[in-house]
Amino acid sequence: MAKLVECVPNFSEGRRPEIIEQIVEEIRKVDDVQLLDYEMDANHNRAVVTFIGTPEGAKIAAFNACKKAAELIDLNQHSGEHPRMGATDVIPFVPISEITMDECVALAHAVAKEIAEKLDIPTYMYEHAATKVSRKKLPNVRKGEFEGLREAIQTDPKRAPDYGKCEVHPTAGATAVGAREFLIAYNVNLATKDVDIAMKIANAIRGIKGNLKYVRALGFELEDRGITQVSMNLVNYKQNPMYRVFEMIKSEAERWGAPIVGGEIVGLVPMDALIDVADFYLRLENFDKNQVIENQLLAGGATGGGKMGPTAFLDEVASDSPAPGGGSVASLAGALGAALTAMVCNLTRKKKAYKAVKEEMLAVLGEAETLRHRLTDLIQEDADAFDEVMAAFKIAKDDPEREAAIQNAYKKAAQVPLETARTCKQVLDLARVVAEKGNVNSISDAGVAALMAQSGVRGAIMNVKINLTEITDETFKAELRQELVELETNTISLAEEILAMVNGKIEG
Repeated sequence: MAKLVECVPNFSEGRRPEIIEQIVEEIRKVDDVQLLDYEMDANHNRAVVTFIGTPEGAKIAAFNACKKAAELIDLNQHSGEHPRMGATDVIPFVPISEITMDECVALAHAVAKEIAEKLDIPTYMYEHAATKVSRKKLPNVRKGEFEGLREAIQTDPKRAPDYGKCEVHPTAGATAVGAREFLIAYNVNLATKDVDIAMKIANAIRGIKGNLKYVRALGFELEDRGITQVSMNLVNYKQNPMYRVFEMIKSEAERWGAPIVGGEIVGLVPMDALIDVADFYLRLENFDKNQVIENQLLAGGATGGGKMGPTAFLDEVASDSPAPGGGSVASLAGALGAALTAMVCNLTRKKKAYKAVKEEMLAVLGEAETLRHRLTDLIQEDADAFDEVMAAFKIAKDDPEREAAIQNAYKKAAQVPLETARTCKQVLDLARVVAEKGNVNSISDAGVAALMAQSGVRGAIMNVKINLTEITDETFKAELRQELVELETNTISLAEEILAMVNGKIEG
């Protein structure tokens, strides 16, 4: 496995998506980097971006994003609930694979030095990259925020940056760069307008004053919703698991008469953290995370006719075995199209700007997930149908049932990809909806969903046609061929319509 590092820069902008989109575009441009997620919060006026890549790719992407943020964000015009001292407030690097924490520390220092030298933004090192014990914790580094640091950096030697001048950038402030373990940004909402209660609960649980050593917590008011929030960073979810944090907040909230009304995870979360929550609340005995089917699929652990992981599946397709072949690959293409369609729905339904289409996106999401699971099943069913053809040919030539068995097997081998084609066409119909009404920031994903669904239809049709050549039942063949013509014609015209729509939105 290649060296991979995760980077989770936080930007002081959560109300203007056009600004964050320009910053994120700088990350998309970099080779060897994959953008995983970005989320904005208007109350905090903050955006959290997550990407992974090679160390060099992550270094370039982090610097370029910081540079663009400095051009577009003026902290003098910024206000929000979340503490901040920079346009790019923090840039943490997290080891993912084949890379040590020490290497992430070196990477953090290289990025911090470059930002200070080339952008005139003073930088501070924190967590594992900290040069002083007092700066290990981010709140200590960010004390006073942009306005307080503006004076302190010039007058207090203890506040001098690790890199750069003792002077904040006039609009971009200062940036903290660090190396850390995986962090979960977890918020719990309370049914009270009294922010003092949220602050008391935060003080009761957070490491600096409370009982949970690896929890950073603050209390905020969500004025537009008439509630308050305990906003947290879980810096070690294994030592302070999510369920323990939740139970402690729940107990404190009941004490103050402010029940929990919801919660949110900002950015990405490890599967193990959620499995721990399920294990705790379901009171499972002798539970093992390998019982989670997705873990088995990702590990390529399913065998004996079951579903296999992506690497194992690709290896099998590339081998000299004739199955799984084109029919299974067409099903996979359609399943990917359905998955992308579902993703666009999820990235739309949670946004206030798309409130008018929330219910429609939820409906499309349900249909897309149903189709995705059906197409996933068809991957194996297509391979099984081919195996039945091979089994029929192994029947003794003098067996009077042999020819009928061969013909029935070929009919099934034609009907399975036909169902794949029909199902992929349904995915294409849904891709049309999300391309028209979905989150414009995910318009390219809607386009790729359409391309995958179209490939699934046309690939499956090829597999139907080749099996029809071996079938002697002319009535059966005529009926299928007529449906194939209609399917292919409708698919081509619909795909062209969707792609024209997508390209039109991309090009403005």
